[in-house]
Amino acid sequence: MTTTTTFTARDTAFVQDFRTMSAFGATGNGGVDRQAATVPDGEQRHWLTGLLEERGFTVKFDRAGNQWGLYEAVPGAPFVVVGSHMDSQPTAGRYDGAYGVLAAAHAAFRLADRWKRGAEAPKFNLAVVNWFNEEGSRFKPSMMGSSVYTGKLALEDALNTEDPAGITVRDALDAIGCRGDYEGPEAAYCAEIHIEQGRNMEREGITIGLVRSNWAANKYEFAVHGEQAHTGSTVIADRKDALLGASMLVVAARELADRFPGALHTSVGQLNVYPNSPVVVPSRVNLLLDLRSADEAVLAQADTLLHERIAEIERAANVSVEKHHSHSWAVTPYQPEGVELAAKVAADLGLSNREVMTLAGHDSTNMKDLVPTVMLFVPSVDGISHNEHEYTTDEDIVAGLTMLTEVVSRLCDGALEK
Repeated sequence: MTTTTTFTARDTAFVQDFRTMSAFGATGNGGVDRQAATVPDGEQRHWLTGLLEERGFTVKFDRAGNQWGLYEAVPGAPFVVVGSHMDSQPTAGRYDGAYGVLAAAHAAFRLADRWKRGAEAPKFNLAVVNWFNEEGSRFKPSMMGSSVYTGKLALEDALNTEDPAGITVRDALDAIGCRGDYEGPEAAYCAEIHIEQGRNMEREGITIGLVRSNWAANKYEFAVHGEQAHTGSTVIADRKDALLGASMLVVAARELADRFPGALHTSVGQLNVYPNSPVVVPSRVNLLLDLRSADEAVLAQADTLLHERIAEIERAANVSVEKHHSHSWAVTPYQPEGVELAAKVAADLGLSNREVMTLAGHDSTNMKDLVPTVMLFVPSVDGISHNEHEYTTDEDIVAGLTMLTEVVSRLCDGALEK
């Protein structure tokens, strides 16, 4: 990782803006709670609007709630789209996603200033984006805004999605004033910077990760159906305990990961138990289970084993398991010419770097299927993420900003077209 502590005035301004941004939805343990289209999310979005407009950017919201800061240096030309997301998990860290949006804004400010001062005009315009509902904690699926923009999810399906309280995306966006009628800009290229959310880069002393591909993932929503009964008086053999069946699925997921050490990640991140009473055997449990691997053959084998296990669980717990496929994606590479461009930039800037894969999903994994896309990482201290103690040093977020600025500059200049 970088060790310099000498910041320019612009670097210091960026760090200060990051502190200001982190106050929206701040939690007592140093994190944030800014789930999609909640009041804190709306507050930070309007703050970002002001930040962009002060620097001459035009801000628009599209019909899916994505926020766009537009700088048109070349009338009529397509845009280099750069950004990430500002929504968070319920009790989350300050850096996940939000760093990438603010770094995009400050990179854009620096480039716009260059062009205003007489630097050679770019070939492409510049769009800072704050994607809607990347996290998927309030509304499912995740990466919703970028999925609509790239045509992978129908707009009406997204807008009609309800949160657990029955509030639709449409109503939630309207409540915070963040649903517009903009179609979104025409993209030529895309770039995103993000924290690693792992500990490999920190351990290896690497400042910049050059993301070459994503892991594949299969995500499922299961509904385990049983029958309500009294927890005290009902004979064990007569019970149809949905929570028992769901617990077996949780264990099965972990056992699959243990069967493919290092090659497969599995998890169950959410359980909804009904009726959730202390003296009632649950009649229904909904849970979200995901499988991830860099090896599609391993993923396919694990998926088969999981479904074989489901049949065993149904018999053992005397329940039925209803499966809904949430969403999935394959191992798909980022364009190698983008990775090569980023490697050249890092070398020119003297920043240590290496190629990495992303285990998590990002909006750029949608965008790379539409336009050539560059994805960058900066280190995460101890690999902590989706946690209030998530942390990346100021030195590393500033180094990432410097890296992103130069990558976007070259994309705007048409480097990949050459």
